[in-house]
Amino acid sequence: MNTIRRCLAAMLYAVCALLALGQAHAQEHIIKFATIATDGSTWLNVLREYDAAIRKESGGRMGFKIYAGGVQGEDKDVMRKIRLGQLHSAGVTGVGLGDVSPKLRILDSPFLFNNYQEVDYFHSVFDAELDQDVRQNGYVLLGWAEVGFVYVFTNTPVRTVSDMDGVKMWMWEGDAIAEASFRALGINPIPLSVVDVLTSLQTGLINGAYTSPLAALVLSWNTRVKYMMSVPLADAAGGVVVSKKKFDTLPPDCQEILLRNGKKYLGDLTRKSREENAAAVETMKKNGLQVIDVNSEKTIREFVATGKSARQSLVGKLYDQAFLDRVEKTVADYRAKHGGSK
Repeated sequence: MNTIRRCLAAMLYAVCALLALGQAHAQEHIIKFATIATDGSTWLNVLREYDAAIRKESGGRMGFKIYAGGVQGEDKDVMRKIRLGQLHSAGVTGVGLGDVSPKLRILDSPFLFNNYQEVDYFHSVFDAELDQDVRQNGYVLLGWAEVGFVYVFTNTPVRTVSDMDGVKMWMWEGDAIAEASFRALGINPIPLSVVDVLTSLQTGLINGAYTSPLAALVLSWNTRVKYMMSVPLADAAGGVVVSKKKFDTLPPDCQEILLRNGKKYLGDLTRKSREENAAAVETMKKNGLQVIDVNSEKTIREFVATGKSARQSLVGKLYDQAFLDRVEKTVADYRAKHGGSK
């Protein structure tokens, strides 16, 4: 009987040891990740799919610890915490990407792209270069997570550049691209945190804002504006990055799993985001939002000229002249080959 008890005890000890080893093994590579996206959003749903995939493929050795809904702050706060080692990874907009590498802000520049085909072509040409730039600055790009084309939402109709005069336009605090864009349009924007926009629209501190249709709907900004200009201001970039310091601690197989799945799931997210942005416009129109059509070629050329002026004003601050020239030539060459004008 004593022998049986000893055997059972030894087996129980072995099982407990294996469970403890498995738990320790499962906690080996936890990536602390933050985003302003909220639970229930497509963004978070896809990210959780990404997390499930890397946990499964790594045998439980690697996974994200997700801080959603902006609990770790906005882009600037999150990037600061990554630099301090308090976080490892983040899903950020162009503002956060600019903190990684100022050069990436070219993606958010005003009136550069006509459509998503041009955006995709840009990525096919420049992604290798941008990825290398990100790594040189201490991060690894796990994938692009595009916010989508952003539009100007106002409480007075805007059809021309001159109609912008008098609009009390919000600007994301610290966003150099937005500031340059609106100054080129003759506006002195009002810098505010994203979380203050809805209240500021309600109180009249501002009467104009810019964002993607989906974000306008999710954040309820559409309930405090009447009009949306049909010509998009810019295609807002987004992406998921991880500190290179953290990435380099991962075994080679985990690095490969993280990168491969990042490309897959974040690519899916971009496609879904484009579809949801289109659907959001129709929803807002049904709820009373008026889309102001800008059909005049002369007016469109005027808007495009302000975009070129804004981009030029940032040479030496975010990127050099040679890079800007290559970007603009790449878009122009694609447009000449495939049709379209600006």
